[in-house]
Amino acid sequence: MFVPLPLLLPAAAGAALLAPALLAPALLLAGARPQQPPAAQEGAVRAADLLAAVRDCVQVSHGRYRSDQGTPADIPVCGARGAVFWKADMDTDCDGRPGPVCNRRTDPSFTPATTYRQSDGRYVSAETLPYIVVPAPSAIWDHRRYGIGGGSVAAVILRGRVQYAVVGDTGPREIIGEASYATVRALGIRHDPRTGGADFGVTYIVFRDARVSRLEDRRAARERGEELARRFLRENGARERSGHDRT
Repeated sequence: MFVPLPLLLPAAAGAALLAPALLAPALLLAGARPQQPPAAQEGAVRAADLLAAVRDCVQVSHGRYRSDQGTPADIPVCGARGAVFWKADMDTDCDGRPGPVCNRRTDPSFTPATTYRQSDGRYVSAETLPYIVVPAPSAIWDHRRYGIGGGSVAAVILRGRVQYAVVGDTGPREIIGEASYATVRALGIRHDPRTGGADFGVTYIVFRDARVSRLEDRRAARERGEELARRFLRENGARERSGHDRT
């Protein structure tokens, strides 16, 4: 907005004869996804260690956010050394450059624009870029005052997985807990543009004053995210374990 395992696509001899207008819905129903990002892989930084580092909340927001319209405002933005974090749900954001999955047919609330743009000036693609949405600046909280903006690196944690992403869009001033289609899908949960996401249990850690130079560079976000997560654990007194120390 501006101001969840996929099914296999069965082979079909006549697929090439499908009319263009029918192709996108057919792909969506079959679960085919163009330029699919790889499934989230837990690297050297463990989800459990990151969660331990954000167990306690020192609230930095002046108020609290709702997860959706009509729900209680009970989600604070919390502060830690080098980052801010919150624990919320995850709604699927499909906004940005339209494609076979994210468009006005598949998502009634689709908007072909995002607050932030790629290095080439185009709006980002929710289908291919793992990004998160932060609330637009308000009296509740202003992310800009914490060195956060387009391209800021984030770690999204759910069910033992860590997915690195960037800040790619802003949303309503009173709602928090939203990520791009690519982020939702990479976390291995239901990812339909209309109903995909998670109702609870998602932790978002956004690193302060740390951005990728090209917002659309997924590899840079992943590598930088791993580096920042290691530093975050060191600075916040959590035990960091390598992939060999999991007994």
